[in-house]
Amino acid sequence: MSNNRHADKPQPPVVQEGEADLDLGTVRAFVAVTEERYFSEAAIRLGISQQAVSKRIARLESDLGLRLFSRSRNGAKPTEDGRAFLPHARALIGLADQAREALRGRRRALRVDVLDTRLASIELVRAFHGQSEGVDVEIVTSNGLRTARDSLARGSVDAAFCRAAGDLEGLRRVPAYLEPVHLLTGRDHPLAGRRSVRMAELAGSVAWMPGNAPDSEWAEFYRLLGAEFGIEMDTSGPDFGWEHFVAEVAAGRGVSLVGATLRLPWHPGTVQIPLVEPVPVYPCSLLFHRHNRHPVLEALVRFVAAGHRPFDPERQWLPEPDRAAFR
Repeated sequence: MSNNRHADKPQPPVVQEGEADLDLGTVRAFVAVTEERYFSEAAIRLGISQQAVSKRIARLESDLGLRLFSRSRNGAKPTEDGRAFLPHARALIGLADQAREALRGRRRALRVDVLDTRLASIELVRAFHGQSEGVDVEIVTSNGLRTARDSLARGSVDAAFCRAAGDLEGLRRVPAYLEPVHLLTGRDHPLAGRRSVRMAELAGSVAWMPGNAPDSEWAEFYRLLGAEFGIEMDTSGPDFGWEHFVAEVAAGRGVSLVGATLRLPWHPGTVQIPLVEPVPVYPCSLLFHRHNRHPVLEALVRFVAAGHRPFDPERQWLPEPDRAAFR
């Protein structure tokens, strides 16, 4: 029998001297690429260059001694090791964010939820930040109204841009903007050479909308638009991201409907055409909780309200549930 009373106890793993600590920036890049599928989309989400994302992934793979992604024309797919690492990566980021939030206290940044950093809402936030000296803003991306309600109620975000009609249960709403909808086509489509297309001309056509997630507020908007003008919405996918979407339209997959200011990836084989008579407009509101007292929130609300232009029923089209809030 051993005289060492600790001999039967499990010993902690030995960390070799010089073994690299994980960098949170590389872990965030890994999670972003996993969720966005494309390095370019992850770069937009993180607000850095695509090259910087690639460097972070390469560094993480080097630190771990593992290959985390397999790459193909359909984007980046986690390897078996990548899938095993993902829950731990998310946990690391979550703990880091909690620690940062605990230290920020009352001086933390104004957290603004946007559906996608390619949308008009991000330009509105940039304009506000540009004219507001000393204001710190943090952008959060989520799933629109489906997650914004809970995030605003919990206080994990201070404001959210999304389409919201009806009762909001403790949330307040300020009309933000009405974005014209454009037709996106391939250059070989019969309508590609037009300066504008009347809505009546689309009756009986099919619009390919792979990003119209079930139960989302934007899918509901396009369902109502299709019912009004006789357009069938094809939501078949899968949704492989903006680059794939644009490339498919260019290749003749069909026409689609997009926001006029949406920053789509450039593709030589596509064109955007304004829709008229009437102009369909997508309604976006700024939501915030009535009990939120962040010192910068009131200034953002005033800024958004000042720039809003009301709905013009003589020229524009809105779904009936949205009209009261935008008159």
